[in-house]
Amino acid sequence: MNDSSWGTPQTGYWGPSDQGPGRGAVPAGPAYDAHQAQQTRPMPIVPDVPEHGGDQDADRGAARLSGPLFRDEPTRARPLPGEVPQNPEPMPHAPQPAPAPQKKSAGRDLGAAIGVGVGLGAVIVASLFFVKAVFVGVIAVAVVVGLWELTTRLDERKGIKAPLVPLTLGGAAMVVAGYARGAEGAWVAMALTTLAVLVWRMTAPPEGYLKDVTAGVFAVFYVPFLATFVAMLLKAEDGPWRVLTFLLLTVVSDTGAYAVGWRFGKRKLAPRISPGKTREGLLGAVGFSMAAGALCMHFLIDDGQWWQGLLLGLAVAASATLGDLGESMIKRDLGIKDMGTLLPGHGGIMDRLDSLLPTAPVVWLLLAVFVGSG
Repeated sequence: MNDSSWGTPQTGYWGPSDQGPGRGAVPAGPAYDAHQAQQTRPMPIVPDVPEHGGDQDADRGAARLSGPLFRDEPTRARPLPGEVPQNPEPMPHAPQPAPAPQKKSAGRDLGAAIGVGVGLGAVIVASLFFVKAVFVGVIAVAVVVGLWELTTRLDERKGIKAPLVPLTLGGAAMVVAGYARGAEGAWVAMALTTLAVLVWRMTAPPEGYLKDVTAGVFAVFYVPFLATFVAMLLKAEDGPWRVLTFLLLTVVSDTGAYAVGWRFGKRKLAPRISPGKTREGLLGAVGFSMAAGALCMHFLIDDGQWWQGLLLGLAVAASATLGDLGESMIKRDLGIKDMGTLLPGHGGIMDRLDSLLPTAPVVWLLLAVFVGSG
């Protein structure tokens, strides 16, 4: 029997030599030295395979050669001596680089949001302190645009066709009536607008009548009726300062909630409605709004007391938060993020009125209790 030698797996020799008639025979023992034999694992018995061609048995042998040498080894090609693997496997216990920390994002274009906010503030203040009628017109325009955004989204997402024409005409009339005739004028205008919605929808087929007029009545109350209280604030002798107090407290509440919630917020306030709002943000809204309320009542409102401002700020923080959550509920039901795209960095008009609308009657009522209706 010819003497056949075996090399280690690192040498690249995996079969017996082709010498003599005993081709394919396997020697009885390894060719290593005795002291090396105990440090090696037994080699498998692999039949010889011709270099080119061959029958099915040879093909099966080639397939066995391409498989793993041992049962617990993965099936992959082995590099030759001195060859660098193309995709080296990472060490199982090698330290992995820590992921780069992610910075918190505001979720909107803050530059555009600040620019639009400053522009709107300038228009509001200019119209508020120079000509009251112009500010009433600003309220009416905001109501009309808000109604258009709301009814458009209802039609797009739910197929609800609330009558837009009577809503916009009646909504603008409600704001003017509230400024001219007070609460009595606002209630009468609301009743007439609701009746107009019911009658206007009768000109269309009866299918969907109930849901359309229900959405219309909801829109009448949600947008123009609540906005009418801003016009009623303006009607007082110190009306511009009351409106400014209302706007400042609402903006400060929203700003405090955002700033504190972004920096310290961890516990969700209402995750199913608005996942971004936190309990820490609510505390920030309350603290900021109460401090601003004390300052506004002391310096801006005639006969106002600082402790009244604390109560006013607390009420504003609560109503602004509930108003924001209320519109978030509507948008979540509709499956949209914003009501519109009119204001860069803010969304639509309704996305800015969400906390203002429910806050207006709260401020009007508390100021009437504290210092009179004027």
